[in-house]
Amino acid sequence: MIQLFTRHLYVRIWLAVLAGVAVVTLAAGWAWQIADEQRTAPLPREVVLRDTQDRVIGTGTSLRTSRPGEGLEFTISLKDGQVFQMQFGPRQDRQGGPPPWVRPQTGFFWLLGLVGLATAIGLFPIVRRLTQRLETLQRGVQRWGDGDLSARVPEDGQDEVADLSIRFNSAAARVETLVRSHKSLLANASHELRSPLTRIRMGLELMGERPSPTAREEISRNIGELDQLIDEILLSSRLDASEADLGTIETVDLIGLAAEESARAGAELDLAEGTDSTALQVQGVSRLLRRAIRNLLENARRYGAGTIELRLEADGRWARVRVDDRGPGVPVALRERIFEPFYRLPGASEREGGVGLGLALVKSIAERHGGSVRCEDRPGGGASFVIELPRT
Repeated sequence: MIQLFTRHLYVRIWLAVLAGVAVVTLAAGWAWQIADEQRTAPLPREVVLRDTQDRVIGTGTSLRTSRPGEGLEFTISLKDGQVFQMQFGPRQDRQGGPPPWVRPQTGFFWLLGLVGLATAIGLFPIVRRLTQRLETLQRGVQRWGDGDLSARVPEDGQDEVADLSIRFNSAAARVETLVRSHKSLLANASHELRSPLTRIRMGLELMGERPSPTAREEISRNIGELDQLIDEILLSSRLDASEADLGTIETVDLIGLAAEESARAGAELDLAEGTDSTALQVQGVSRLLRRAIRNLLENARRYGAGTIELRLEADGRWARVRVDDRGPGVPVALRERIFEPFYRLPGASEREGGVGLGLALVKSIAERHGGSVRCEDRPGGGASFVIELPRT
């Protein structure tokens, strides 16, 4: 029964506080008793007896032989050898005696009871308020653990409980985003994988005994699209897992990476005036940064028109990789959505290539390196994609 009663945290805190108050009160009572004993010890006092004419008829000393609350009793011994006993009866009030909380025999216990009662009444609402917030946090965690990933807890107050609630909500939001991202990735990947597989199956059925070069080329293109899709899905999943080891972090020269990828994609490389090679060095995984630049160049080649320009800039503590194309550009309302997995701009065709993961990977790689990516308007028409990375 006692274990059932004390299983609640607020009851245990409340009882612990009451026990502490009881210990303090007992210690104070013990000190009070010692002081009272010293105060009521029989100490001699000088006594002078006078008659009605104010003449001294005797002198001596008196000793108190009673305790407070029991009446007064003095023994007076004069110098001539005479001894007198002086007694006063106990004080009587209207109720026939002093209140029980001031009587020497019971006063301490009354004091202990009154202090304990006042402490219990005063502390219970405070302790209950604290533990109610903990119970609310417990219920929220239980809901979240039961599968309701949208469950959140109130963030009232500025103490440790509020800080714990804030941290839980932040962690729950990250986990919910990650789970939704994986569900979306799985659903979209299933759809994207089905399309090239269907085209390959139809191509095989139409090939006959002597496949035409066109059929071979179409099947080869679909197989390449499948291989690219699987590679990007795996890389996207590893980037989402913060604990995954994606490679050795080293000093990367962006000029070298940009020159190689520009030559591969047939893009023009431009270096901002006054920028040297040391200003374009960043800490990161060379393979991932190369992949991010390549994805931007392929995106510009796929959806842009005319010459592709790759420009390197450095400003303060940031190094920037800017890829410009001369295509139709990206509407302002869609400049955030194009970095979502499997999102294609309205009107984009699957025949143009790509599966909608390229820009999403660029964003994940940039954020993994402490940077960001954005889409802007290019002066004169087109789109400009900018990767911003912290310099070494």
